[in-house]
Amino acid sequence: MKKYLMTAAMLGASSSAFASTLDDKINEVVAPIVNPFVGMIFSSIPLPFTDVQAPWIVLWLVVAAVFFTAYMGFINIRGFKHAVKIVKGDYADPKDSGDVTPFQALSTALSGTVGLGNIAGVAVAITIGGAGATFWMILAGLLGMSTKFVECSLAVKYRTYNPDGTVSGGPMYYLSQGLEKRGNAAFGRTLAVLFSIFAIGGALGGGNMFQANQAYKQVVGVTGGDLSFFADKGWLFGLLLAVLVAFVIIGGIKSIAKVTAKVVPFMAIIYVGAALVILAMNYSLIDDAFAEIINGAFTGEGITGGVIGVLIQGFKRAAFSNEAGVGSAAIAHSAVKTKEPISEGYVSLLEPFIDTVVICTMTALVIIITGQLNSGLAGVELTSAAFGSSISWFPLVLAVAVVLFAFSTMISWSYYGLKAWTYLFGESKKAEMAFKLMFCTFVVIGASMNLGPVIDFSDAMIFSMALVNIVGLYIMAPEVKRDLKDYLLRLKKGEIKEQGKEAAKLAKQ
Repeated sequence: MKKYLMTAAMLGASSSAFASTLDDKINEVVAPIVNPFVGMIFSSIPLPFTDVQAPWIVLWLVVAAVFFTAYMGFINIRGFKHAVKIVKGDYADPKDSGDVTPFQALSTALSGTVGLGNIAGVAVAITIGGAGATFWMILAGLLGMSTKFVECSLAVKYRTYNPDGTVSGGPMYYLSQGLEKRGNAAFGRTLAVLFSIFAIGGALGGGNMFQANQAYKQVVGVTGGDLSFFADKGWLFGLLLAVLVAFVIIGGIKSIAKVTAKVVPFMAIIYVGAALVILAMNYSLIDDAFAEIINGAFTGEGITGGVIGVLIQGFKRAAFSNEAGVGSAAIAHSAVKTKEPISEGYVSLLEPFIDTVVICTMTALVIIITGQLNSGLAGVELTSAAFGSSISWFPLVLAVAVVLFAFSTMISWSYYGLKAWTYLFGESKKAEMAFKLMFCTFVVIGASMNLGPVIDFSDAMIFSMALVNIVGLYIMAPEVKRDLKDYLLRLKKGEIKEQGKEAAKLAKQ
């Protein structure tokens, strides 16, 4: 027995050393190639009349969000009530073409954005930018709702129907078809191909390997650290996770939507519910927390760059969290059952609101109210300590939430990557299966290794999607505005009617 344990320990150490060596070798080869691209995408530029520098890609997203909010007449505010009614199924018609219900489309898109950014990313933002970063994060989330409205409306309008009855849509379709309609076919196809390449890279990296890697580390952390059964078995954890992912994604968007429609509400209830319990336990401190947020937002006291520095941290976290403008969510929303593209634009308004305004704000409030902001911790450790200070067993629940967040993100991004893949290589069962097998293989790789430069590269790919996508959104914004005006006119005339309870019930099934 002793000999067996020694052999097992030697094999574990050998496996760990091999993975570490392989990590180093891959990083040595990849880093010189990808670092210039990563540096370009995430490089900072000086802001006029300040001594603060900001990532230009974040400014690209924020400026677009401000523009679309103003151009669409503050649709993020005045369209909120109508959006809720559509998600409830009040306007759903069972006879509408598409693959998933509005609620399932919203859940799938949310599962791709709600994740580690809401848990660890918020902690990073307020650690650097102070409590005031929360205010600007909320504002950026509200503005991002308008960007989502534009891209998701276009995704449904320009979607295509495959021979097997399924739907394909997203930026690659509205970029190619929408610009072709305007006499810019070559430019549109170029943008569509670039977007697809970036989406595939983002799906395999940030939407897959990074999620598997972080889920593995969290599980190891709560099951004994170096003494955990999984401590030197990243490949085994990755294999188990890959099997679960494969089980869901092989069934396509309908299978993915059914799972996310259950997992996302469950995650949100657990996480937000725990936050509300902690806020209730410390209700007398809520006023002070909001005062600290407002004061910090407009004074920037103690923060490098003052108010502008705090603003950049809040906007940066919101942009990285809800992905408004990236175009990923538009792929999920394009599969919705509807004959009204604008109606799905309304549904997508709720996504940044839930992701950033609700969940990110809850995280920030708990950290501030529990007094953990100046504890010296950062990232997921800070969030875990904040929740654990009031609910001792919550770090274990948080570990479960992280795994669920990672899992739901992976299955959503598998669909995003698949649609980009089939746009480039054609809609066929063979092409679909090739991508799904590749995606599941990358789950194992992600859990087994710490591929630093590869993950950085994949993150850069995701934000490169925004660079391409927003160019198309600016060009096609007048078209969306005309469609919105027509939709509201028909809604006022009663031509777009609320369905009866039975029809709405059928539409949700």
